Amino acid sequence: MNRTGTRHLATFWEEIADLEHTLRYVDAGGYRTRVLDFTGAGPGAQTVILANGTSGHIEAWTQNVRAFAEAGFRVVGYDYPGHGYSSPADHPLEIRDYEEHLLALLDALELERVHLAGESLGGWLALKFAPKHPERLHTVILSAPGGRMIAGPRLDKTQSVSTQAVHEPTFDNVKKRLQVVIHDPEKITDELVRVRRAIYARDGFSMANVTALREPERRWRNRVTDEDFAAMPVPALMVWTDNEPTGDEAEGERLCGLLPDGEYLLIRGAAHWPQWEGAAEFNAAAVAFLKKHACGKDRR
Repeated sequence: MNRTGTRHLATFWEEIADLEHTLRYVDAGGYRTRVLDFTGAGPGAQTVILANGTSGHIEAWTQNVRAFAEAGFRVVGYDYPGHGYSSPADHPLEIRDYEEHLLALLDALELERVHLAGESLGGWLALKFAPKHPERLHTVILSAPGGRMIAGPRLDKTQSVSTQAVHEPTFDNVKKRLQVVIHDPEKITDELVRVRRAIYARDGFSMANVTALREPERRWRNRVTDEDFAAMPVPALMVWTDNEPTGDEAEGERLCGLLPDGEYLLIRGAAHWPQWEGAAEFNAAAVAFLKKHACGKDRR
């Protein structure tokens, strides 16, 4: 929605053009990493890091960056290795690769402690990263977190559509890839398709490397378990949907119940991108959650 409350799926530029920001590249663990940094909140503001899904990129947060920035947070979006416009990956990526890259990014940006908002793979990353590095986090937002072992046909369908989108990055093929994660096709903007199409067509882009965690053996050794949810050391906002392909509403509630300090948000009419399809609800709940846990803490 826009500021007047009308349903509106803006372009990324519309959302950020009047916000103070920089788009730059930093070295994080040897990867040339694309970083979008909203700095308008000023010195001392706490930082929200935005972590994307598999084969995703900064633009997946088009519907959310303004809400976080206007709430007084520094907002940092970034592309993983092999994703978006960061350096290509030269090997199949596993969770430890994403963890090491995130840690290197926090160090490169001199961020001691952050709020980590992760969708899909980003939530998987948050669940694995937090118990190892609790001193680096204030909170996490788990937006349709991935990583659990699910039925093979679901993974096979996603892999097939993803591969086709890279081998033949036509507008229609890339849109089909996005329809895997977005329930309402009318909410897939032309801009989103064009951005992803350009990324898939880049020299050096390897879908095999960025989707390696869909391979059964590799997924098993990196899998998210109930114990991972139970080990979350910081407050967590768990966001689920009524069309989540990895589990029904009861499963979302069950997983949230495992979190030691968890809050639950169910977005209706959405699939695997609640931050996009249910942006108004998501933003309101996420901002309230972040503000509650920012109170009285070190503002860095």
